[in-house]
Amino acid sequence: MTLNILIPAAVGYVVFLFVIASMAERRAERLRRDGRSPRLLRSPLVYTLSLSVYCTAWTFYGAVGYAARSGLEFITIYLGPTLVFIGWWWLLRKLVRIGKAQRVTSIADLISARYGKSNAIGVIVTLLAVAATTPYIALQLQSIALSFGAFADDEVLAPRQLAMWVAAGLAVFTILFGTRNLDSNEQHHGVVTAIAVEAVVKLVALLAVGIWVVWGLGDGLGDVMVRIAEADRLAWNVQPARWMGLTFLAGVAVITLPRMFQVMVVETTDERHLSTASWAFPLYLMAMSLFVLPIAVAGMQYLPADANPDLYVLTLPHALGQNGLAMLAFLGGFSAATSMVIIAAIALATMVSNHIVVPIWLAQRRQAAEASGDASNVGDMRGLVLNARRLSIGLILGLGYLYFAVSGGSRALASIGLIAFVGMAQLLPALVGGLYWRGASRYGAGAGLVVGALIWLYTLFLPSFGAGVLLSAELMEHGPFGITWLRPHALFGVVGVDPLLHTMFFSISLNTLIFTIISLLSFPSPVERVQSAQFIFAFDLARAEDIPGTRRWSQDMAETDAEDLLAMSQRIFGSDEAQQLFEAETRKQGKAGILPDPTPEFLDFLERELAGSVGAATAHAMMSQIIGGRLMSVDDLMAVASETAQIMEHSAQLEAKSEELARTARQLREANEMLQKLSVQKDSFLSQISHELRTPMTSIRAFSEILMDDEILPEDTTRYARIIQDESIRLTRLLDDLLDLSVLENGQVNLDIQSGDLGALIERALMSSNSVRPERSFSIQRHGLDAPIALSTDIGRLTQVFINILSNARKYCDAPEPVMRISVRQRRGRVTVDFIDNGSGIPKKSQALIFEKFARLTDTHQAGGAGLGLAICREIMNNLGGDISYVPGQGGAAFRVVFPARLTPIARAESLNPSDP
Repeated sequence: MTLNILIPAAVGYVVFLFVIASMAERRAERLRRDGRSPRLLRSPLVYTLSLSVYCTAWTFYGAVGYAARSGLEFITIYLGPTLVFIGWWWLLRKLVRIGKAQRVTSIADLISARYGKSNAIGVIVTLLAVAATTPYIALQLQSIALSFGAFADDEVLAPRQLAMWVAAGLAVFTILFGTRNLDSNEQHHGVVTAIAVEAVVKLVALLAVGIWVVWGLGDGLGDVMVRIAEADRLAWNVQPARWMGLTFLAGVAVITLPRMFQVMVVETTDERHLSTASWAFPLYLMAMSLFVLPIAVAGMQYLPADANPDLYVLTLPHALGQNGLAMLAFLGGFSAATSMVIIAAIALATMVSNHIVVPIWLAQRRQAAEASGDASNVGDMRGLVLNARRLSIGLILGLGYLYFAVSGGSRALASIGLIAFVGMAQLLPALVGGLYWRGASRYGAGAGLVVGALIWLYTLFLPSFGAGVLLSAELMEHGPFGITWLRPHALFGVVGVDPLLHTMFFSISLNTLIFTIISLLSFPSPVERVQSAQFIFAFDLARAEDIPGTRRWSQDMAETDAEDLLAMSQRIFGSDEAQQLFEAETRKQGKAGILPDPTPEFLDFLERELAGSVGAATAHAMMSQIIGGRLMSVDDLMAVASETAQIMEHSAQLEAKSEELARTARQLREANEMLQKLSVQKDSFLSQISHELRTPMTSIRAFSEILMDDEILPEDTTRYARIIQDESIRLTRLLDDLLDLSVLENGQVNLDIQSGDLGALIERALMSSNSVRPERSFSIQRHGLDAPIALSTDIGRLTQVFINILSNARKYCDAPEPVMRISVRQRRGRVTVDFIDNGSGIPKKSQALIFEKFARLTDTHQAGGAGLGLAICREIMNNLGGDISYVPGQGGAAFRVVFPARLTPIARAESLNPSDP
């Protein structure tokens, strides 16, 4: 088998994964548009298989090499995670519960959220994760290069060049499916589905090789057991201390590794999936480890003594002429390596963008925002975050390749993986302490992390490059400045201990000690106390935000501008999703429109939603930049900490009643203000209508009297008659508007249902509206009209609505170069058409009145007409089963028209009875 076969096979396999991921993404997107959940894509089976990202090239190739070198010690790789999923299931469940409640996007996000949403903690965890995962990514690149090299025979193959191309290809794949959009849930259906498929491939490949070894090369299990006993060697003796240390290390890694946290916490949609994974994932690990030792023994017997044990899975069937099985093993190892790299790159890129890039960007923009007085001016955050993640993916894979190129790789893949395990184990004290200890502070967590990380770097990570690369041989031998008790592998004079256990003991012990001491000496900030309550009481209440007194925003937020919050949210979520979120909250508050009141409950909710896209620390910083509100006092927070569950429940009930009364009072106050405004507008309206009626009647009467004069000239007769006709038409139009509005309000209108195309209807409306200020140049931009959209409705009435909106834009848009953007979307049988101009828009104080029939926002003599247009439009849309609304925060006047594509009696009845459920 040559590279001419292997390379097309690898490329074909990647294309296969690309197709799988694309189909899953399209299906998930289609279901989201229809308002349904992609349950099949996020089933317990897919969730459990995605956890197999733990089984990388280390466990596929390296476990066999580990077994050949150390005997049964390889089992510790699988034993640690098994014990965690069976015995520590309660800890995993709490992580998932908190992750969903806090909308965390990574393990750095969770830890920073616990410690007062401290971005400094997030930066420390991010840098540590990047450093620890770099050798692990190098391991995967090395395994792929070695697997190609095993088939190279006499062909010249440059492993570094091959690893570089593999890294580039994986970067492209990860960018395509890991940064397609910015989701508030931070989930990647396509990637997870592809990982689940890869889990099956690598399991089938390893089982196939194992079955062939036991029943193909050997005579069954009995024969294999005899061969294992005969192959026993001194290096295989069990070392209890190393066994316990490695088991503990593997158990910690399955919790703290960024890729495992990504699939276990961030990507899950249902906490109940853990109950399936608690037994199914250990079964998967058992299946992966079942034939490791038989394959290792067979490799030692059938292959030359200088053969690399890490590649026995691949080279054993290849050497014995089983090319098909060797190809399957190659694809299995390729799956194990690529799945880890993809998920790890996504997780790390999310951490880098949320805790490093975005905070730096916000810091730069804050001064400009303060100078301009626009607190919501945070720029195009959506594009910034996505581009930051794409760049981070490339940099992370580049670092992995650089580690491989500088270190030159290692004959023992397992040793590289354990370096990453020890590095990420430094998160354990801060993580577990934050989940169960109210006194844990960000100063203690940060200090412990820094101390543990520095010890890991000095004693394990830097020496892994080899003596003379990053640490001199003299320093390795005699310590810095000749201080022997500071030698990397003999810290504090402890000699004769396995370097891995040496680093693990000192780093985690000192990390925990520093964390505990400084936490005891410091006092948590108010936000830390709030967050600790939500973390520690995660199971006490259904939702963390229901804990009384733990709101991060005070009640004194009346001056907060909801439109600024909407503008900021649109930059993160996108226009449609942000507007839907705000509309839902507005309806929940019992209001009309799209801007809710900035209550503490809503601000907490919005912060959690933002955290799902940019991380908890960044979301809190963005909200603080706009709101600048007070936090709770320390005394209040201490009172919260001492309340019992009964008092908490009672407080919640009182608070709910208080909020209900406050909401009712607010609604009554708003209704009273509206009535007062409408009373004033009504007087103005009646005065205006009398003026509008009197003016044409006066003209008609005056010129009629002139026509009765016998001395009038014939040419004057024609001119005066034309004036009388024009004024009569003007009077008739006004009376028609009044009668039309009355008929529409009473629901007595007869609709003329016809079929038509939306694009043609909009074009007709554009042509009709051109008669208004035709001398003015007005640019039109159309979006979503590429495909025809069939309608069955009252075409004439709907056209009337469109004409009115477009005519108003031509009258009132004050931009020097006016532009009208028309955006069309269709979802679940309903059509949404947005008309957005680039003018200054409608003032906030007037937005609630524009659809009232008594509203007068400008001088009628300037605009023309009696001001009934939008009131008529509202009634028309009600009769058509739809709605028309003003959408703030779009940079200009924006009107949204929503209606069913096919008008049915049911849809119309619902529109005429809005109070019915």
